Amino acid sequence: MQCGRKDKNMRLFEQVNENWKFAKLDGALDSLENRAEISHVTVNLPHTWNNWDGQDGGGDYFRGKCEYTKRICRPDVPADYEIWLEFEGANSVAEVYADGEKLAEHRGGYSTFRVNLTEALKDGSTMVSVIVDNKNHSDVYPQMADFTFYGGIYRNVNLIAVPKTHFCLDYYGAQGVAFSTKIVDGGAQVALSAWVAGAESADLLQFVIEDEDGNIAAESFVPACGDGRAQAWIPDAHLWQGVEDPYLYTVTARIIRHNECLDEVESFLGVREFYVDPEKGFFLNGVQTPLRGVSRHQDMLGKGNALTADDHWDDAEMIAELGANTVRLAHYQHNQEFYDACDALGLVVWAEIPFISIMNKDPKGHENCREQMKELIYQNFNHPSICFWGISNEITIGGDLPGLQENLEDLNRLVKEIDSTRLTTMAQVSMLPMESGHNQVTDVLSYNHYFGWYGGSYTQNEEWFDKFHAMHPERPFGISEYGCEGIISWHSDAPKCRDYSEEYQAEYHEHLAKIISERPYLWATHIWNMFDFGCDSRDEGGVKGRNNKGLVTLDRKIKKDSYFIYKAYWSKEAFVYITGRRYSDRPYSEMDVKVYSNQPEVTLYVDGKAFETLKGDKVFLFHNVPLADGFTRVTAGAPGCASDSVVFRKVDEPNPGYVMPPEEDAEEGDGAKNWFDDINTEDAAPELTFNEGYFSIQDTVGDILDHEQAGQILVDAMNRFSSMKVKRSMLGMMAGLRLEDMTGMMGGQDQSGEMLKRINAELQKVAK
Repeated sequence: MQCGRKDKNMRLFEQVNENWKFAKLDGALDSLENRAEISHVTVNLPHTWNNWDGQDGGGDYFRGKCEYTKRICRPDVPADYEIWLEFEGANSVAEVYADGEKLAEHRGGYSTFRVNLTEALKDGSTMVSVIVDNKNHSDVYPQMADFTFYGGIYRNVNLIAVPKTHFCLDYYGAQGVAFSTKIVDGGAQVALSAWVAGAESADLLQFVIEDEDGNIAAESFVPACGDGRAQAWIPDAHLWQGVEDPYLYTVTARIIRHNECLDEVESFLGVREFYVDPEKGFFLNGVQTPLRGVSRHQDMLGKGNALTADDHWDDAEMIAELGANTVRLAHYQHNQEFYDACDALGLVVWAEIPFISIMNKDPKGHENCREQMKELIYQNFNHPSICFWGISNEITIGGDLPGLQENLEDLNRLVKEIDSTRLTTMAQVSMLPMESGHNQVTDVLSYNHYFGWYGGSYTQNEEWFDKFHAMHPERPFGISEYGCEGIISWHSDAPKCRDYSEEYQAEYHEHLAKIISERPYLWATHIWNMFDFGCDSRDEGGVKGRNNKGLVTLDRKIKKDSYFIYKAYWSKEAFVYITGRRYSDRPYSEMDVKVYSNQPEVTLYVDGKAFETLKGDKVFLFHNVPLADGFTRVTAGAPGCASDSVVFRKVDEPNPGYVMPPEEDAEEGDGAKNWFDDINTEDAAPELTFNEGYFSIQDTVGDILDHEQAGQILVDAMNRFSSMKVKRSMLGMMAGLRLEDMTGMMGGQDQSGEMLKRINAELQKVAK
């Protein structure tokens, strides 16, 4: 919570989002010296330049440098005040200039950073220029991932003015105060810390804790020039009990000099403790609380990631409406508004950094991981909703590279050094062996599994869960991703894997919801994903530029059928829901009607007349429901909740618009003769050559894919040697990586070098 007061002796805080000049920098115009020649347009923040091209498919969204400029005037504050410019998020490398002088650089696209403008504003104003670059950098994560890396200043920019003595603004973008609680004998012992710049010997720190009614629950004073640590005691503390009772205190921290308050900040405080049992799962304040929820990306249709505060709160409230009690915020630090919403709604949060898919060999990359982890923790330490820090996601997609295990262990140690009050976790790719040492790094762990979508049957999920639990009974583990694509245009009476129909997605989730409910040892489960999200390289199910695994569409307009099976399992709000409503044309005289509900009994009505009453659990299937000529109104009802009605239409022939057209590249890698069929892999691989004018593994994946013949060589190789089938469009997410940096993605680590040599030899036959 930011303090918005503008008192003479207090900090000033105001947004400066309006009227920035924006331009793309490219070619000869990408230097500061000639930026005046570039044509600028006026934009308001939050802003991304990929709100459309990052969601339209083709993997060709603009990744490069853009410039934002705005004249910033010194606010009306005392002469000795410091003036800071706060950026809540700019993706992914940002350089900040004032009148052409570089003041700061920030490497990482998802965290807050601040720039001191005090000297730049000594003459009253300065022209601020921010160069933002979202192209691939070897030392900035994420390197590769299945989502669009939207560029821009996509969160708020704020002007903060503070006295010389103030809560620190330059420590990892944090608030300057930190709180934690311990429950003792029904009360709460509160540890309070503050970091103060410019404190004098007589200055005091005041901490005031107020309850939700504004009553003072505790208060503490300590010298401001000391270590900034204090303690307070809340008798009969009201606990933060997740979605059941997300009670929040407010902590106000003040710096006092004599009889005057110099600076003040506020933050929410939730009193809670938790642990995870390998057999019984998550416990919150001693209460067994199975964590069942969703993952979330931070983008919307036509907006990209440039969301407003209302957008974030609407997302959180829709998740709460589902009945979920946890959210995994993938795969990076999210907006403070969303963490605030989770605090207020009681959603338990898994927060993570974008160490995802592949580790870059650049040692500066690991330092970037450490910096992003520090920023994530320091900036979000006070959120009671956050109980787990995630250190990586599917990081072995790129292979178990030398040094990866050590880097993961280092990140885990770093988290523990900064925050001993929370647990560490990581999300493993499905192919990672159960016995891998990676599964011993963090306090708890989870796997991403897509049995029943990318391969196999959805019944393999419970087989895998039970096998892992039997192998590692002492290790708490959960499911960090599971799901399948559902496109609301496609429908089937006989749904099957990878038909992209709404019916198959619903059937898949019916099964997963049931088996998860039967396994309390799963400490947390997170559906992939709450919302469809942008991934410009994808071309799946006839929909380009997005991942369609969401329970809700990218524009937030339609809740798919699968949304309501989880509402039936998780929500306490009484409801009934008729599935298949978008499959309205039915070419038969009788149909089956499926209803989801959390009520024990549902009655179906046909054109106002009672048809049948069924008792059941979550899923109610009514057989042989008659359809009259033309339209038939079907209504489902249950005691104590509103009814749901859908109109179906009897037609003579199946509607061809319900069937997905064949995908152009559906057969890629599935049996066609490829160049490697003529290779004897027992022969020694050829030595590496790099003849100028010909493709090689030193080229980027994007450049290789842009050439038809070279691209086919790569696609063929990936489908022969990698652990999963891929299409050309999917490889687009790796466009910025050099092929030689993808060591480990083809076969085991020992084989990958040999495979790259063979691929290189084929590429060297292709002229650019």
